[in-house]
Amino acid sequence: MRRVTLFLNGSPKNGKVVAVYGTLSDLLSVASSKLGIKATSVYNGKGGLIDDIALIRDDDVLFVCEGEPFIDPQTDSKPPEGLSGFHTDWLTLNVGGRYFTTTRSTLVNKEPDSMLAHMFKDKGVWGNKQDHRGAFLIDRSPEYFEPILNYLRHGQLIVNDGINLLGVLEEARFFGIDSLIEHLEVAIKNSQPPEDHSPISRKEFVRFLLATPTKSELRCQGLNFSGADLSRLDLRYINFKMANLSRCNLAHANLCCANLERADLSGSVLDCANLQGVKMLCSNAEGASLKLCNFEDPSGLKANLEGANLKGVDMEGSQMTGINLRVATLKNAKLKNCNLRGATLAGTDLENCDLSGCDLQEANLRGSNVKGAIFEEMLTPLHMSQSVR
Repeated sequence: MRRVTLFLNGSPKNGKVVAVYGTLSDLLSVASSKLGIKATSVYNGKGGLIDDIALIRDDDVLFVCEGEPFIDPQTDSKPPEGLSGFHTDWLTLNVGGRYFTTTRSTLVNKEPDSMLAHMFKDKGVWGNKQDHRGAFLIDRSPEYFEPILNYLRHGQLIVNDGINLLGVLEEARFFGIDSLIEHLEVAIKNSQPPEDHSPISRKEFVRFLLATPTKSELRCQGLNFSGADLSRLDLRYINFKMANLSRCNLAHANLCCANLERADLSGSVLDCANLQGVKMLCSNAEGASLKLCNFEDPSGLKANLEGANLKGVDMEGSQMTGINLRVATLKNAKLKNCNLRGATLAGTDLENCDLSGCDLQEANLRGSNVKGAIFEEMLTPLHMSQSVR
């Protein structure tokens, strides 16, 4: 009968003397029972894998593993005198149940101010806990720790597919690996998909309209519709606040009570559009075409274009009874034959504006700039009390 001494992989302590009989599977079964593990392989003291029971001699010292590579039991022994300052001894870390073997210098030298460096620079200072195999216990995620350990080994950030960079970043912050944090932040930024600023097409927008109940408000604030063909669509009550509608075709569209506050309508075509009760405060419609538009609401709801930029717009023949154009800019605009009865034009810039044939009865022009404005063929007399300058 042969007998051997069994130790846990990497540990020279708490061995068990057992008898060798039967097959290698029988020995592994006994080792599992004696050492409290699920033994799968056996190594001799030099790290040689034993795959046949006949290779075992009497009084051999064997190390039992659960599937992990052989760990030299001398790993955590003290280094030879004179080499302790170079941290050349090997360490085994148990990170979240997964074992990593590395040198003390790897953990200390590259990032001397990190938590790992402080933990392993001087033995026993932090009182690091060890498991039954002598591996140092670290309660962190092994998937995210592996790229950090590899970075400390060779200075390159290498992350396998399927590993979330944000998780590695949090581990780097936890351990205080400052130089790696910068690399990870750049990598995360570069991995983000580019923002899509492409304009929304008519087809896409019609799909949105059809999917929205008629009683629900469609919010399109800040969206990009530049150059889109939205002609003849029912766009009532839609919130287009700060949206980009430049060079859009909105001819014959129904924009009743739509919110176009601070929207960009420059160069757009809104001919024959229904703009009853529209809100266009501080919007930019420079160079737009608004011929034959209807701003007049029979219920008395007034369109509000206060502070709007309407330089060079063509609003010929539009119905604008009661419209609010206070402090708006209509320089070089064409307003021929418009109905501006009761309109608020106080403080409006009407320089070089063509108002020929307009109905300005009861319109408020106080403080407006009418330098170079054309008032030919007026339908009603323009009283001086309506304009200050």
